[in-house]
Order: sequence, then structure tokens, then C-alpha cells
Amino acid sequence: MSNFDPYDHLNILKNPDGSITRLVHLPTMPVTGEDESPHGQDVVSKDVTLNAQKKTSVRIFRPFKLPSNDNAVARLPVFIYFHGGCWLFLSTADAMVHLNCSKLASEIPAIIVSVDYRLAPESRLPAQYEDAVDALLWVKQQALDPNGEQWLRDYADFPRCYLYGVCSGGNIVLQAALRALDLDLSPVRIAGVVMNQPMFGGNQRTKSELKNAADQLTPLPALDLAWELTLPPGTDRDHRYCNPVVDVPGRKKIAALGRCLVIGFGGDPMVDRQQDFVQMLVLCGVRVEAKFDNVGFHGIDAIDPRRATLVTKFVKDFI
Repeated sequence: MSNFDPYDHLNILKNPDGSITRLVHLPTMPVTGEDESPHGQDVVSKDVTLNAQKKTSVRIFRPFKLPSNDNAVARLPVFIYFHGGCWLFLSTADAMVHLNCSKLASEIPAIIVSVDYRLAPESRLPAQYEDAVDALLWVKQQALDPNGEQWLRDYADFPRCYLYGVCSGGNIVLQAALRALDLDLSPVRIAGVVMNQPMFGGNQRTKSELKNAADQLTPLPALDLAWELTLPPGTDRDHRYCNPVVDVPGRKKIAALGRCLVIGFGGDPMVDRQQDFVQMLVLCGVRVEAKFDNVGFHGIDAIDPRRATLVTKFVKDFI
């Protein structure tokens, strides 16, 4: 792959100031608004500012028809959701992210708080983890404020709050869950952490990375570049943000994590790292469920409806 240009593969240009120009613009979807369910949609959605200074926001989804219990509206679990995109791409408004959150809200059913976190390289790690903590504290604020966000205040079951992340989002929810251990989130309680094909790396190549080095979607040079543009300057891929397995001092804290669900696919270059991570969780005494399919590639559930349904079933069974 000596002639392979990862910038070209990712459709990005490097700018002199360290930012990038993203040459591909994916289709986006608008929110439905507060009360309307146009065109018979099952789910309503709206955008709310998270931190104006950081230009972060959340897109909230809830079922249009709320389930009831003894003629009272049943409170729904809350998922704080972090999209994928290898740190560099996507937003809560992108169609694939929006539709996945709508599907989760409808089928679980649940309230989804999808976080529009800052992207790299304009904002390098740990900015994304800080945005995740902002989202956790924001959900807590809605639980305590009589004038808080109505959908959460009226319909959320705050002791059943889950962190859900895909790809880079799967990395974010691990670090968010660890940081949450030092926070008083009451009455919010993190009941579980879902990591769907979490993005991990390291300096030493794994068998799955070498085997899938020329993967069409996430070839190894592109993954390396994503980390190069995301990690703090002067660090390498064995930094704990990228490679949690080598963070021996951090294992004591990892042991305090609650229930975890890790999902992966055999054709993902990162699958060995995901399985090593699961093994570390088990050795630390964490209650972890691992769902690995030998067939499939990184992000297959974003384009294969059957796999998407399977992933949703894993999540439903987990909660």
C-alpha cells in the first residue's frame, strides 16, 4: 500500500492551520419539532444547545406514542448516544445517525439524547470526553430543574440511563463512564455502557489489523491518520485514550465500571483490540456481555438492515 494516500481515501485536505477540509457532505435530516409527527413518523425529535461556547448540542428523540402503564405514561430509559465517524466526521443531523437514533427510540423504546460533540483535528482529545461529561451533567440538570427539558422531565426514567457509542463514540462512552465515577449524577444513574465496534488502536499491529489492512472502509493507514489527527500532540497510539489495554494504572478504576455490552464483527481491523478489551474487562471483574459475529465488517450495521436489527436486539436484551 506504498502509494496509498489516507487523506485521499478519507476525502479530506489538510489545511496550514492544522484543520481539515472535508470534501464529502452527507445527506442530513431535519428534526420534526416539538409536537408534530409529520408523515406518520413513529418518532419526534428536536435540537437543544448543550454548550454555546463550544458549539455543541444534543438532538433528542422520543416515541411519538408513549407507552402507558395503568393509564399513566410509562417512563422510558435514556440513552446518551455518541455517533461514529472515526473522530473526524458525522454529526447528529447526518441521515445515518438520525435514522439510527430514531430506530432505537422507536424499537427499544427509549429517549435518545444524541450528542453533537466536537470533531478532530479542530478539537483534539480529550475535548470529546469533556463534551460527553457536559452531556451527562446536562441530563442531570434536566432531572433536577422543574423547568428542565420537558421530554426528559416528563418521560425519562433517570435511574435507567445508558451510554451508547459507535466506533469513536464507543471509545468516548468508555472514558465518559470512567469520568462519571468521580461525579455526583444523582438522580441519574448509569445502568450500563454499550460499545458498538469501539475504536481502539495501538503501536503494535494485531493479527486482525494485518489481515484487514486493505479494508475498503477503514484501511489501516486511514485509521492511523485518524489517530494522528485526534490524539494530543506528541503522543502515540499507545496513549490510554487510544489503547486502554496498556493503561495498567487505570485498571483499578475500570474495575468499578457497571455492566458493559461490547459488539464487534470479524472483518473489522479493530476486532482483536475489541476482544482484548473485553478480556481486560473480565479480568478486572466487570460484568460484560460480548457479542461478536465472525462475519461482517466495521460499520456493517449502518448499511445492512438485518445487522442493524440484530444490534438493536442485542441492546434490547442488554437493558
